[in-house]
Amino acid sequence: MKIAQNWKDYSIIATGDGYKLERWKDVYLLRPDPQVIWAAQTDLFAYPKLNAYYKRSEKGGGGWKFLKPMPEEWNISYDSLDLNFKIKPMGFKHTGLFPEQAVNWEKMTELIKNAGRPIKVLNLFAYTGGATVACAKAGAQVVHVDAAKGMVERAGENARLSGIHTGIRYIIDDCLKFVQREIRRGNKYDAIIMDPPSYGRGPNGETWKIENDLYKFVETCAGVLSDNPLFVLINSYTTGLQPMVLQNILTLTLKGFGGRVEAYEVGIKTEEGIALPCGAGGMFINDGN
Repeated sequence: MKIAQNWKDYSIIATGDGYKLERWKDVYLLRPDPQVIWAAQTDLFAYPKLNAYYKRSEKGGGGWKFLKPMPEEWNISYDSLDLNFKIKPMGFKHTGLFPEQAVNWEKMTELIKNAGRPIKVLNLFAYTGGATVACAKAGAQVVHVDAAKGMVERAGENARLSGIHTGIRYIIDDCLKFVQREIRRGNKYDAIIMDPPSYGRGPNGETWKIENDLYKFVETCAGVLSDNPLFVLINSYTTGLQPMVLQNILTLTLKGFGGRVEAYEVGIKTEEGIALPCGAGGMFINDGN
């Protein structure tokens, strides 16, 4: 497991009974987490500094319950890479950032800085742009693609907060359709990042199910890779999808590009002395080593 351990503005204080208690700088939130199937050691809802918690509804969905005054939105920093992000309690328990992805930000930054050549990155299902900002900060040119206009706008805010005003192209579009058009245009990328959802539905009734569609999608994305690609990263939060699945998909779809493939769990240590699993990553790397 790769552990994100360089955070100062974020930490997981405690876990249990399906929840994780988090500190986001000076704000304390309690959110559901499907991996937390063990018993809580204390009553997390009684934590004295708790500002808000997200409660699921038995009918589906859920909402935030605010207990103490807190900002509507605020900024946190990832000092290790000089990155800044805007945080806000949003729908479906989200805050606009996945802190465990810092381990991938670190690796991509290292690869880009050591490449010795200009790197063009395509970030798909790019959300609020954590990886986009990290790659751009490292000196890459980035094309950021997501179907949600609000998330793309927030990615732009995060970039500006991190002092990045050029080098990122923002696209609001269906990721598969965009990749297919880039193939027809003959555009190429030295690196691809993707964070596909477990399930999704398009505006015209199209459906996405990661178990059925991920392999073909990665296979299609191989068509926009340059002759000497630096890396391809797949993130997955789908419960039950093992890291080796991502490794196998990358190995089979990118076997003509050389390099190596690694796969791993991603997690964050908690103040209880355990590590909380936060999904899986698979990475193709072609750095000459």
